[in-house]
Amino acid sequence: MIPPQLLENLNEQFSKLLGQAPQQTQHELRHSINLILQSAFSRLDLVTRDEFDSQAEVLNRTRQLVDELEKRLNELERS
Repeated sequence: MIPPQLLENLNEQFSKLLGQAPQQTQHELRHSINLILQSAFSRLDLVTRDEFDSQAEVLNRTRQLVDELEKRLNELERS
């Protein structure tokens, strides 16, 4: 899901670009742009920050385990 803050920031920027357009037109454009962005982002293979951080932690633990196993293997080969 797309963070609402990102959509709000984009909507603010588009509103600034619209300038003095009538309120109803601004609202309709903002809504249309929001829908277009939601559709575009939903087609991308994005993950949330939490998912990314979780996978990074798993990768870090795995890397540590591999390093430890390599160290033990080197010690066994020297024996």
